[in-house]
Amino acid sequence: MLFLSFHPSLFPNSYSRFHISSSLPPNSNNGHNHQHTSPSQVPIKSPTPPWMKVPLLLQPHELVDLSNPKSKKFKPEKHELSDKALMGKEVRGKRAMKKIVDRVEKLHKTQNSNETRVDSLNVENFGGYLEILKENEEVRSKGRMPWEKDEKFGFVKVKREKAVTAAELTLDKALLRRLRNEAARMRTWIKVKKAGVTQDVVDQIKRTWRRNELAMIKFDIPLCRNMDRAREIVETKTGGLVVLSKKDFLVVYRGCNHQLTTKGSPSLRTNHYEMNRVELATKGDIFRVESNHSSSEMLNWNADHKDSISTGIQDVNCQLVNGSLYERETERLLDGLGPRFIDWWMHKPLPVDADLLPEEVPGFQPPFRLCPPHSSAKLTDYELTYFRKLAQSLPTHFVLGRNKGLKGLASAILKLWEKSLIAKIAIKYGIPNTDNEMMANELKCLTGGVLLLRNKFYILLYRGNDFLPRSVASLVEKRELELKSRQLHEEVARMKAIQAFSPIDEVPLDTSTSGTLTEFRKIQTKLEDTKSVNVDSNIQLEAEICRLEKELKEEQRRAFILNKKIKRSERELSKLNAAWTPSEQDTDLEIMTDEERECFRKIGLKMQSSLLLGRRGIFDGVLEGLHQHWKHREVVKVITMQKLFSQVINTAKVLETESGGILVSVDKLKEGHAIIIYRGKNYKRPSIKLAKNLLTKREALRRSLEMQRIGSMKFFAHQREQAISELEVKLADLQQKKEIELREFAN
Repeated sequence: MLFLSFHPSLFPNSYSRFHISSSLPPNSNNGHNHQHTSPSQVPIKSPTPPWMKVPLLLQPHELVDLSNPKSKKFKPEKHELSDKALMGKEVRGKRAMKKIVDRVEKLHKTQNSNETRVDSLNVENFGGYLEILKENEEVRSKGRMPWEKDEKFGFVKVKREKAVTAAELTLDKALLRRLRNEAARMRTWIKVKKAGVTQDVVDQIKRTWRRNELAMIKFDIPLCRNMDRAREIVETKTGGLVVLSKKDFLVVYRGCNHQLTTKGSPSLRTNHYEMNRVELATKGDIFRVESNHSSSEMLNWNADHKDSISTGIQDVNCQLVNGSLYERETERLLDGLGPRFIDWWMHKPLPVDADLLPEEVPGFQPPFRLCPPHSSAKLTDYELTYFRKLAQSLPTHFVLGRNKGLKGLASAILKLWEKSLIAKIAIKYGIPNTDNEMMANELKCLTGGVLLLRNKFYILLYRGNDFLPRSVASLVEKRELELKSRQLHEEVARMKAIQAFSPIDEVPLDTSTSGTLTEFRKIQTKLEDTKSVNVDSNIQLEAEICRLEKELKEEQRRAFILNKKIKRSERELSKLNAAWTPSEQDTDLEIMTDEERECFRKIGLKMQSSLLLGRRGIFDGVLEGLHQHWKHREVVKVITMQKLFSQVINTAKVLETESGGILVSVDKLKEGHAIIIYRGKNYKRPSIKLAKNLLTKREALRRSLEMQRIGSMKFFAHQREQAISELEVKLADLQQKKEIELREFAN
């Protein structure tokens, strides 16, 4: 039997010795000779590693004496040093454990070769141990040991490769280095606004090239967000090479043969935008470029004009064919819808320029629509959200800049809807007087689609659940025409049969029309008349009565809730009013003459300091403020914002009673009413807090809020009662009208 163990070495907590031994339990039935074991040779149970499930029994001479591990005389042998290297701090880890596993596997192979020599009884004794070895073998066959942890896989971020520009491919390195050094020192630039690289910007660049071989351009939104696309547009429209790009700046080089190209082709300066328009149209999978002049002169500067045209077309075709799958599919989707928008500020593919589509299309009509059975043309909220999320990943199909004359765009959208559910339309930047609401309404009327989203950037149109492609719509219309023609043919055949069987001499009598087309039409007209006269009116009346009953129940429910809230607020207000017990007025008041009263009144009105009475009214803090004023002066001015004069007089009397002063006057001021109170000749500042019978500041605020709440709820309750009475009158009139109509219909 095989055992694996580590023997402790220098440190008591570490294992440095690797020992493997085989032992067989004594058995008298095995036919081998066994010697009698002495007491000194009794096997000892030694410590085992955590992955071993069978105890390890070793002879006493195989154990190491660790009684004095720190003594200098103890010197480990060479094999002990090698074992220590396996589990030392320097090499300890997966590598050491793999070496151990390899050795165990080798010993296991040798054991398998020796197992054939052991009898069947010994094999039965090893049954438990063999099951453990099989389990370990299954674990190893999976390529992972029990103590090994799962390896964590991390994705390394790949750095984006910088695209090679046309200047780096065309110009020499020394010339490119010189141009970039000069471009870094430039401080004047040409401003490109929201409209993009227009013809005015191109003319300014050409004028700058007459004085200098470099021109600096600064871009505004939206092109500043995609400088790669801005570089392509500038190189296409100006015929120059971008030698430096930094933030939202581009520096354009005019080229080595700039003077020759400008003298030889003056049309480049006059109509450069039309020259560079690339119209993409396909027949099958072929891309075609329509251009009156060269669309990429900067690719070959020293070639002739004809060579540049051919090379430009080949490069454009190669670029379209070799693009990503997303670009190729989008190009196939937009193919044949119209000319592309070259000044597109986002990544390719380029959308269709809707402003170049015709304003009027002869014979244009909104499409024929038919909703499938058991479905509704109206979108649910879930469908609306789903289509909006779906449109986020879609490419932009059209770019629009005008408000009216969108029949050409509508016909292109109908053609697009045969391949795509949603039409995504972007609104151009920098064009004045653009109204996205007007655009969306006109497109919705022309196409009959569903408006998913409308803002100042995009318009999303869904084709609708009842949309039919042209082939399907024509098939449905053809089927309806065939059905009507069959009905007419059957009616003509029936009339001919009646004429053939009727005698010639007899006067033609009125024949029966049962089962004929005329009977069917008469039934339809009769039913329509009854519906229009009786059924429709009755349905409308019933619907109006149901609506009024529902509204009446809702108003009654709201009135019940309001009354409940009013009662609850009244209970709260009664509790707060019970906590306020106003004091009685003193009968022994000081006498004040008219001269003194007028004098104190003038003094109080001229005073700058005053006591403001807010929404809380009179509470204990107001009286403390009064006594604080009376500490320094004889008169106090209290300003209240109450509107009714009766409320002001009541407040003045309460202040006089609670404070113990003398009311001088109540005057109307610009900011409210002024209440002037004199402290009296025998005034003494109280040593303890007065007004224990009044409310606190917090309770006064609660009382004010409850009073305001009750007032507003009573106002709304009165409105509810009026609405309920009006609805009851209307409902009674409609029910009376319904009874009259039922009597007339019965008669």
